[in-house]
Amino acid sequence: MKINDYLERILNARVYDVALKSPLEFAPALSRRLGNRLFLKREDLQPVFSFKLRGAYNKMARLPKKALERGVIAASAGNHAQGVALAAKRLGCRATIVMPTTTPRIKVDAVARLGAKVVLAGDSYSDAYEESRRLERRGRMVFVHPYDDPDVIAGQGTIGMEILSQSADPIHSIFVPIGGGGLISGIAAYVKRLQPAVKIIGVEPVDADAMARSLKAGRRVTLEHVGLFADGVAVKQVGEETFRLCRELVDEVILVDTDEICAAIKDVFEDTRVVLEPAGALAIAGAKAYAERRRLRGETLVAVASGANTNFDRLGFVSERAEVGEHREALVAVTIPERPGSFKKFCSLLGKRNITEFNYRMSEALEAHVFVGLSVQDRGETRRIVRSLERHGLKTVDLSDDELAKLHVRHLVGGRIPGAVAAPNELLYRFEFPERPGALMKFLNSMRSDWNISLFHYRNHGSDAGRVVVGMQVPPREMREFRKFLLTLGYPFVDESRNPAYRLFLR
Repeated sequence: MKINDYLERILNARVYDVALKSPLEFAPALSRRLGNRLFLKREDLQPVFSFKLRGAYNKMARLPKKALERGVIAASAGNHAQGVALAAKRLGCRATIVMPTTTPRIKVDAVARLGAKVVLAGDSYSDAYEESRRLERRGRMVFVHPYDDPDVIAGQGTIGMEILSQSADPIHSIFVPIGGGGLISGIAAYVKRLQPAVKIIGVEPVDADAMARSLKAGRRVTLEHVGLFADGVAVKQVGEETFRLCRELVDEVILVDTDEICAAIKDVFEDTRVVLEPAGALAIAGAKAYAERRRLRGETLVAVASGANTNFDRLGFVSERAEVGEHREALVAVTIPERPGSFKKFCSLLGKRNITEFNYRMSEALEAHVFVGLSVQDRGETRRIVRSLERHGLKTVDLSDDELAKLHVRHLVGGRIPGAVAAPNELLYRFEFPERPGALMKFLNSMRSDWNISLFHYRNHGSDAGRVVVGMQVPPREMREFRKFLLTLGYPFVDESRNPAYRLFLR
C-alpha cells in the first residue's frame, strides 16, 4: 500500500463507536524541569486504559458479517487483547485471546470480564502469536493482528489526527512508544503527510529494541530475548508493513532503560495523579532523554501516554528505581580505613545529605567497605561527591548505573565468606526468567548439581521478570563445559565475575 493511501484510511477510520477523543494535556511540572512545553496525549483514559481499541475496532468493524460470525482471535500481552474483547462485545461476535503467561493479572482479568476466552501460552508475545495462528487455522477464526495490518495502523493513526487538531502551537517532536510499530506507523503516516516538519521520534527499551536494530540493519531483525518489564512493547520482531512505514517516516528511535521508565512513571503521577504502565510511560521517558541530549529549550513536545494497565505489586519496584532513574539517588561504595575515628570522619564528609541506604561491614583487618545511597539533585552532584571523597583519601566507586548493585548487592552486603580461599574458582552470574508461579523452581531444576553453588540471591521485585544472582565454583578445566551449559540453559545471563560491587562486598 502507498503511504499516501493511509491519509484517507485514517480520515475514514471507524474508532469513535468505542474510543474517545483523548485530551492533549499540558504537563506543568515536567515542562518546568525540561525547559520545554510538554503535552501528554492521554490514551490511558480510553475505556480499556490504552490506545489499542482504536486499531482493533477499526479492523473488526470492516470485516464481512460471515467473517465475524466465525469469531476472531488475537495474540496480545494485554492491551490489544482488551481492545479486541471490547470490539467483539460491541459487534456481537466471539473472541479468543492468546496471552503470554507473563501478562500482568490485571490485564488477563480485564479481558475475561469483557467476555473473551483467554488462553495463556508461552513467555513472550512471539510465543502467544505462534499459538494463536495455530488456533486460528484449527477454528477457522479471523486473526486480528495487533500492529501489522493497514486497518489497525489506520485506527491508531487517528491519534496523530487528533494531536494536530488539538495543538495550538507548532509541534517540534512527537514521541511514540514502539512495540511492533503499529502506533508510530499510524501517527507518522498522518502527521508527515500534513506537517512533514514535525519530528516523529520512536522510543524503545534498551532490552526490547527490535525497531532500532532493524532500522540500523536495513532489514527486520529478530531479537533472541526481550526485556519483560515493559511488557506492552516486548516484541522480538516488528511488523513487515510497520517496518516499511517507519523506514520512510520515522526521524529517529531512542532507547531508555528501566530506571528512566520508572522515573517517567513517577513524573507523570506527580503531574496527573495517574500511574502509567511501563510501556505507557515509555514516550515520556524518551521525551525527557531527547530534550536533555539535544539541549532543547522552549519547544513544544508531545508524548503519547499509551496505557495504564499495570499490576499494583509493581509499584514497589517502580518506587525503588525511580529516584535512581531520575539521577536523584546515588549509590556509592567507599573503602575506609578500619581504625578508630575513620567511620565518623567518613560520615562528616557526607555532610547533611539525606542518606537513603547505609550498609557497613568489616572486611579485612586494615579496611572496611561501606555501601551508601544518597539523595542528590543530578549526576553532577554524584560526581562531585565521588571527587570529594577521593580527595580525602577514600577510594570510591559510583554504582548508580550498576545493575547488579541495584538489584542484588544492596541486599547482600555483609555476605562475604570469611577466609581468603573459602570459595575458590567462584564465578558470579546474573539470570533473568519470566516470573510466574513455579518459575523459580523451574529455574532451580534447570541448574546442574556438578558445580557447587556458593551464592544464591533471589528477590521478587514486583515485575514480570524473576532475577537471580548465582555464585558457582567451577574448576578452570571445566570452563568449556560450563559455557556450553549456559547456552543450553535457555535464560538470558550476564557474567558479573569482574563486577566491582561483587568484588568489594561479596568476593
